[in-house]
Amino acid sequence: MRKPVFTALILSTALTAMPAFAQVADAPPPAADVPAGEEIVVVGTRAQGRTVAESPVPVDVITGDTLVNAGYTETNKLLNQLVPSFNFPQPSITDGTDVVRPATLRGLSPDQTLVLVNGKRRHTTSLLNANGSVGRGSSAVDLNTIPSLAIERIDVLRDGASSQYGSDAIAGVINVQLKRREGGRATMTYGKYVSSMEGVSEVSGVARQANGQPQVRADGTYVLEETGQDREVRDGRTVTFAANMGLPMGETAYLNLTGEYRDREPTNRAGYDPRRNYPLLSAGGVDPREFSYDRVNHRYGDAKTTDFNFFLNGGVDIGATSELYIFGSYGIRDGESAAFYRRASGRDANSNIQDLRNCTFTGTVCTPFYADGFLPLITSQMEDFSGALGVKGDIAGFNYDLSYVYGTNSFDFRIENSYNASFGPQSQRAFNAGGTRFGQQTVNLDLQRDIAVGFLSQLSLALGGEYRNENYRIVAGELQSYAAGPFAFSNGAAAGSQGFPGFSPTTAVDASRDSFAGYAELDGKVSDAFNVVAAGRYEHFSDFGDTINGKLATRFAPVEWAAVRGSISTGFRAPSLAQQFFSSFATQNIGGTLVEIGTFRVGDPVARALGSRQLEAEKSVNIGGGLTLTPLRGLTLTADYYNIKINDRIILSENLQGAAVVAVLRGAGIQDITSARFFINGIDTRTQGVEVVGTYRVPDLGIGSVTLTAGYNYNQTDITDRSTLSAIPGVTLFGRQESLRLTQGQPRSKVNAGLDWSQGIFGLTARTNRFGNTLSPGGAAATDVELEPKWLTDVELRATPGQFELAIGANNLFDVYPTRNPILGATAINNYFIPYSSFSPFGFNGRYLYARAGVKF
Repeated sequence: MRKPVFTALILSTALTAMPAFAQVADAPPPAADVPAGEEIVVVGTRAQGRTVAESPVPVDVITGDTLVNAGYTETNKLLNQLVPSFNFPQPSITDGTDVVRPATLRGLSPDQTLVLVNGKRRHTTSLLNANGSVGRGSSAVDLNTIPSLAIERIDVLRDGASSQYGSDAIAGVINVQLKRREGGRATMTYGKYVSSMEGVSEVSGVARQANGQPQVRADGTYVLEETGQDREVRDGRTVTFAANMGLPMGETAYLNLTGEYRDREPTNRAGYDPRRNYPLLSAGGVDPREFSYDRVNHRYGDAKTTDFNFFLNGGVDIGATSELYIFGSYGIRDGESAAFYRRASGRDANSNIQDLRNCTFTGTVCTPFYADGFLPLITSQMEDFSGALGVKGDIAGFNYDLSYVYGTNSFDFRIENSYNASFGPQSQRAFNAGGTRFGQQTVNLDLQRDIAVGFLSQLSLALGGEYRNENYRIVAGELQSYAAGPFAFSNGAAAGSQGFPGFSPTTAVDASRDSFAGYAELDGKVSDAFNVVAAGRYEHFSDFGDTINGKLATRFAPVEWAAVRGSISTGFRAPSLAQQFFSSFATQNIGGTLVEIGTFRVGDPVARALGSRQLEAEKSVNIGGGLTLTPLRGLTLTADYYNIKINDRIILSENLQGAAVVAVLRGAGIQDITSARFFINGIDTRTQGVEVVGTYRVPDLGIGSVTLTAGYNYNQTDITDRSTLSAIPGVTLFGRQESLRLTQGQPRSKVNAGLDWSQGIFGLTARTNRFGNTLSPGGAAATDVELEPKWLTDVELRATPGQFELAIGANNLFDVYPTRNPILGATAINNYFIPYSSFSPFGFNGRYLYARAGVKF
């Protein structure tokens, strides 16, 4: 048995055996039972009893019931439907990012949002997103490891909060509150995609000329016979079993357990590949296999995944005023995604090798290792564990909370149906390519008390400290996953397992750091109409030094139903250990010399020669202001403007190459490298936008319970300054394509609207989302794709006879797809078989139909 599984089972058994558990006196009631705006705030201030309507900064509350009344069972997809400033693109053919997809808030990087569970910092994944997706260069928390059935509510603080919570809270804070109530619920959800691929016609074969030879376009691809009907797909079957149980532990007790198993089959939205797959025959003719070959040779869509996640949340009284609490999780995810297809190899009629990646040589004769070509598969395994132990209560007039949290994440790569061409016929077909590890330990002490001050109606003082230790490791793969075999020398064949070259011993690393922090917060109510919050934080990191941050927020309500609010704060994000120590190389033969190309860690002599330097923290200034309105009973409206300036943003540089780069490297005595990329504090940015959120619980009109929700976000990011490398003037550090991905690769605007209705045993949920203009940048302006605004609509009907629940529904009811990538011939040959952009903010899978059955107990 895996050690984390064993640990989780021991913890579960120990908790079940405890004689009594304490109810948390200050824990908020179930959010579904509280009127809009009256939910107790647990982020943004440590003052007791603040409501959402009274908060001086914007906070959204998403209830657990809202999360489960949907077809998707992935928390990130659900938040993408519900929070207007939340973005969750679903990229494909991006290595491990296919399996651990990052999400963003306010258009910033995934690692610029802090995630808490029960108010405690959650660890990130060990995977670094190194490919061309949203969030390139980041490691983020995977919210999909948290089952929606375990969640009581999610609080989304849309404001900078580094002075209160530390690193990463530049865009805001997402706090997941776990369930603790008694009772239980078990559900089974079954769904699949039933869709017609917009803009991708069914193909019956290769079009022939009169002489029986294929018709060939000017770009060298074959003309395919189209039926005129869009390609029909039925895939992505997903089955989810989930159960939550709050055990009856007595008046001084709670213990809540959640388990979830999800099995998702892959989706495939690849188009037909019109390229020649086989080499021409010696007489110049076409291989007859071209006419029967399956031209849907890529896999482009959701990865195949199997998830198991387990959560527990419990506590016990240890006296009249104190409580011992514990919560934790264990999760494992097996994934399978695909790389780009490698065509059949060999020499064509002009003696040109068509695809070296599938060549095996006898002398200079190239024959295919896989006779019909091959599609490398990346079969990954992620393992995630977290445990928290703490005690809280009252002492000397203070509310105190002392806690220890440990979290760890591992991500291992295994490459199958692949080939190391440099080893030729001696190559393996499957490879252990190594993996990454991340561990985090956090100790927190938080103190809070109300202080009587004559001219204030209430003053809350909060003090605290934090110690955090982090560790990052890269584990090397087996020899053939990274090594250069004999054919790398004789024929220039690339080294390493194709699809994902393995980590080599030279990239293996084991690095750690510590940080110490102290903070203070004052929250004062001058009157019921005027509230001021001030906070400051000092933090010291062992790797880059000190940072001091502060925040001032205020709210003024001239009348009971209207208030204005504003905040200004400084913030920071510490460079992650992955950004400092990640490296990954591929070996290639260039001009008869084996060279390493890839990503070099910041302290590597290669990176240092080219101008890298010790990474510094990203520094931000957040300014926000808005108003809240409650003009009618049950109606809450908020509108907020934000302006976030970030200096020294950490980016992954372009692949630096060319004569100037080689000259600098040779001058530094480095002979076997011709190009490199590395992380650097490379740009300054400004992000600004507007968020509007409204909730209305319609009065009882005899038609049942009706709740209306709506949200709007407008967001714009600009690069205001760029770093240069003094060692190689004129070399582009952060190029056009990556710049546009950062500034325009997420929707400029987003609209959410929803309706929830229930009458007796029947219920209806309807949601619609408009995703605004998004740019999918190409290598040049001619290959940019402007993704047009799209509306997506989700509907669910359910019945709850007694303790049972039955539901049917559709996500993306009208089968909407993003703008199709245009056919540009040789300019963008991949657009034939990659019809939709990975930057689509709602994915590209089409209509999803589902049914759910459940029981409450």
